[in-house]
Amino acid sequence: MGSRRRRPHHHHGPWLVPAVAPAAAAFAAAGLLLVVVAFHCFLSPPLGDGGGARVVRRPNPPFLLNKPAEVARSVIGAVDFTVPSGGSKLGEELWESKAAGNFFGCSKATKQFADAKAVTKSDRYLMIATSGGLNQQRTGIIDAVVAARILNATLVIPKLDEESFWNDASDFAEIFDVDSFIYSLSNDVKVIRQLPDMNGKKLSPYKMRIPRKCTPKCYENRVLPALLKKHVVQLTKFDYRVSNRLETDLQKLRCRVNYHALQFTDPILRMGQLLVQRMKAKSGRFIALHLRFEPDMLAFSGCYYGGGDIERRELGEIRKRWKSLHASNPDRERRHGKCPLTPEEVGLMLRALGFGKDVHLYVASGDVYGGEETLAPLKALFPNFHSKETLASKEELAPFLPYSSRMAALDFIVCDRSDVFMTNNNGNMARMLAGRRRYFGHRRTIRPNAKKLYSLFLNRTSMSWDTFASKVLTFQKGFMGEPNEIKPGRGEFHEHPMDCICAKSKGKIGQSRPHQIKRAGEAAENHSSDGDLDWRDLDYGEHTPLGRDSSNESESDDIRVGGSDIPELEDMMSD
Repeated sequence: MGSRRRRPHHHHGPWLVPAVAPAAAAFAAAGLLLVVVAFHCFLSPPLGDGGGARVVRRPNPPFLLNKPAEVARSVIGAVDFTVPSGGSKLGEELWESKAAGNFFGCSKATKQFADAKAVTKSDRYLMIATSGGLNQQRTGIIDAVVAARILNATLVIPKLDEESFWNDASDFAEIFDVDSFIYSLSNDVKVIRQLPDMNGKKLSPYKMRIPRKCTPKCYENRVLPALLKKHVVQLTKFDYRVSNRLETDLQKLRCRVNYHALQFTDPILRMGQLLVQRMKAKSGRFIALHLRFEPDMLAFSGCYYGGGDIERRELGEIRKRWKSLHASNPDRERRHGKCPLTPEEVGLMLRALGFGKDVHLYVASGDVYGGEETLAPLKALFPNFHSKETLASKEELAPFLPYSSRMAALDFIVCDRSDVFMTNNNGNMARMLAGRRRYFGHRRTIRPNAKKLYSLFLNRTSMSWDTFASKVLTFQKGFMGEPNEIKPGRGEFHEHPMDCICAKSKGKIGQSRPHQIKRAGEAAENHSSDGDLDWRDLDYGEHTPLGRDSSNESESDDIRVGGSDIPELEDMMSD
């Protein structure tokens, strides 16, 4: 009995456990070592250039540590993703298009466009109250001139928005050259500084609001009756209130306003030109990047960048500003190319296109979400990293610092004069600059094909650098600012001013079917409202409920969905 109680495993105990323990201990030690090495690789700085290459890890701002799966994937794949520090062999083709010299801006009025003196009625005055930031206001000013011409009215210098998110008290004359504006447009529209007295009394404007993308017929039906009766009409919240598609003469008028009449004041021009000179002195030529990776931008976009609950909570709080925004679906937004690239993704894209680490980068941006750690991968790829704050002293910037629009104007000038401009979103400043650069010689303008690049960035560590770079080059065809990237009649006019671009050899381009384009546009836009906007194509801005400037402001153009009022979306648009 005693021998039966002594089971075999008791006999084996003294030698079996010691035999397993060392093996388990060794396995555990090896696993621990592997984990330590992995995290060391992840948290350590990028490797030096060595033989002309840099190993670039995934961005690791603090919030990315909430995604262990992302960390593991990056660590495993990064060893094969070696990013060269040098540029490509494309050379000059990278900096400018070979075809650019075949085109030029042409916005002179045709003989059929009557002089302002012949068409302006003496008892019609149009006032405009713009909306949003600098470039959103710019669209309002441009279209105000067009609206005045449609109505045969005298235009009073537009009033700029001083109460929105941008909180800039600058008036028109503090940002734009009023004398140049009035003189340049004297043949097109009569413009005056302020409303005159009539019979010794100050005129009181009749305030109203019109739908977005209002056609000439829309202005004639909605605004002209009030103008004939009241003589002075003020259109409020005025931005994108004129149809995108107009007859050629009115489109050319838009271009004359945008590219010739609307000039910044001398102090802004001088400071902007000084910044350009300092960039040119450093490198001869440079890239300007409109980064747009601020917290507000990310919150408005509804995108998600792997920051877990912290990111969702922080951006969610900001997102509450726009009560009419639909529920966020980050995966869908990213798949559809509606999300800004991360700073690291921007850097990798530029390197894949062929820009080496010696290239100088001017970055127009506010406070980047995640701060310096978010910017670190971009700065590692392009260490010659500049901004207006690094190029100018505090004393030099002091006159502009309290005014967001004047600071934005400085960035606008540098981006406009850059050899290559890259935009990371499709907002007002990006569109304005893209169109301007096309008009003045098709200077290189790069827009990420975010929809195609999304999956490529997601899976980049599973492929070699050469494969990745090749795919980037393929995906970016048609997004590099080449002439004729957009078919005639397509695209937003400020970004693609086709009616104002001519070819040296074959005459005017983009007008093969101008009348067909106009008729198709009128039918679609005649009854448009803010509900026609693609929200994701807008920038962000301060959103406030639709307010009434006076008791006589038109209430007919609010958006109604399911019987309830939804505030207008103008103030979502920013620069």
